[in-house]
Amino acid sequence: METARIEELIKAGIPDAQVKVTGDGRHFEAEVVSAAFEGKSLIQRHRMVLDTVRPQIDSDELHALSITSAKTPAEIA
Repeated sequence: METARIEELIKAGIPDAQVKVTGDGRHFEAEVVSAAFEGKSLIQRHRMVLDTVRPQIDSDELHALSITSAKTPAEIA
């Protein structure tokens, strides 16, 4: 799976997200910034991101996605 495709999937599921994905073709890391994270716990934020790629994880098209950062715009300012 390509990093660009994972970014597209996350952006489709969290439309206002700013996304950066890195990886080696099998294991990936994502940094996501979204106002949708406002008021959500870290676990809830990670679940929101993982839910955007759940079908790919379930089919093993995407083997591993680590969320290295899930912040609101205010948290990165």
